[in-house]
Amino acid sequence: MPARRLTAVPVNWHLTDGEIAYILADSGSRALVTERGYLSATARAAETAEAGDAGADTRDRRFVLGDIDGKGFEAVEPLLAAGDGGERDDQVCGATMLYTSGTTGRPKGVINNLFVTGAPFSDVDRLGRYAGAVLRIPVRERVLLDGPWYHSAQLFFALLSLLQGSRLVIRPRFEPAATLETIDREQITAVHLVPTQLFRLMRLDEPLRREFSGASLRAVWHGGGPCPDDVKRRMIEWWGPVLLEYYGATEGGAVTLIDSREWLRRPGSVGRAVPAYEILVVDGDGAPLPAGRTGRVFVRRKSGGTFSFHNAPDKTRAAHLEPGVFTFGEIGRLDEDGYLFLSGREQDMIVSGGVNVYPAEVEEVLLRHPGVQDAAVVGLPDREFGERVTAVVQRAPGAPVEMATVLDAHCRASLAGFKSPRAYRFVDELPREPTGKLRKDALQAVFEDAAGVGGLL
Repeated sequence: MPARRLTAVPVNWHLTDGEIAYILADSGSRALVTERGYLSATARAAETAEAGDAGADTRDRRFVLGDIDGKGFEAVEPLLAAGDGGERDDQVCGATMLYTSGTTGRPKGVINNLFVTGAPFSDVDRLGRYAGAVLRIPVRERVLLDGPWYHSAQLFFALLSLLQGSRLVIRPRFEPAATLETIDREQITAVHLVPTQLFRLMRLDEPLRREFSGASLRAVWHGGGPCPDDVKRRMIEWWGPVLLEYYGATEGGAVTLIDSREWLRRPGSVGRAVPAYEILVVDGDGAPLPAGRTGRVFVRRKSGGTFSFHNAPDKTRAAHLEPGVFTFGEIGRLDEDGYLFLSGREQDMIVSGGVNVYPAEVEEVLLRHPGVQDAAVVGLPDREFGERVTAVVQRAPGAPVEMATVLDAHCRASLAGFKSPRAYRFVDELPREPTGKLRKDALQAVFEDAAGVGGLL
């Protein structure tokens, strides 16, 4: 039997049954693998996805990790034990497709061509050599995976390290004190963290931080959102010049890099383009802007490669300035030496704790509640999470005054916890144009007296 050409679709375990079902259906999945702790939710999502003509059909290929079958899922361990453990001679590359929020309320599958199904397996070595030379991916070292591997950065930094012969130490969840203990005990040489994790490490008691050696660390990559300058500076003072910041996205991978010493000379920068890429800053008409001018940030992959959104050709075209030149949606500027400084996002994406949240998806759920007349969702600055998902709500006539707790439960029934608003602000009326378009400048006035918005108000 020839080698199968498979595309793996990692799924965020925080998602609700309906959100998982959407991904299964949209991707047209033909097999499904889950852990026992998520078996019931996965089974419900699969049945929903496969009802009607959705496109997914995993009924004959449902597997659960471990050695016990359940709910129509076959146990993986007996299958592995019965298989041939040898390497096949006809191996080819598979691929991954991760789902990310974008310019609509529904997540989109991203095909970024990092791995291409059917490509020669030698491409893995080529990619590994590039990652080692450019991103400082270690070879035969000890790497800590301390975040969700359904997140593109965690997945690829861990996978590329593993493919280069490194030992991968995996923690089930991030716990600041335990992370420090693991780094020292396992003599970890490299780890990927998001700014929220750096912030929580800095909040540990001084005695715990003093006990940490960190002598084995050579590379601490971080990205997935803005890191406050003071937090990063304190991390460098504590851990030494091992922090490597990058700018990137699921759509294109890491496209810039800056080490600690460079960053201290240019605080706030996310670095210069890595060799495979070029950064362009353009005006509203797509014309290049000179150094120092702020505009839309675009990326050119020098090989001519690009990405696409699964089942969304219009959204793919909207993200491209021209073939091979695409944007992640940021606004920024380049300095005279080619260092990139980001100042915001063209779209309204909220990045909370390194995870993308699209306001339209949250607003849709809020508006389903009979007590909500109108709603808008914004991201407020938050030192720990980067941005805090915040809802501005206009109550419907007759709705109770105390609505925050009710809406919190309502949102969490349909949305993953990281998407649900962490704070609410109630107004008499949202500022909209006659066309219905929300006036963002007027909405900003709602928060002028919002110091202390930190929970359910």
